[in-house]
Amino acid sequence: MNNAVLDPLVSEFHTEGDATRHDQWFRAQVEQSMNDSRPSLPHDEAMARVQQLLEEKRKARAGT
Repeated sequence: MNNAVLDPLVSEFHTEGDATRHDQWFRAQVEQSMNDSRPSLPHDEAMARVQQLLEEKRKARAGT
């Protein structure tokens, strides 16, 4: 594995090895998602769930 240091203006990774490991991880995540047999969740519903979770966490932090 090549651990040559990468230019931060060109890559968000410190080394080529970091970039390679991230690429492998990302591709595995995509494959896992594509093979997931659960029904898809519409974007609007997913965002509503996230907003609800964030609001619950804000309230918990505020002590209400």
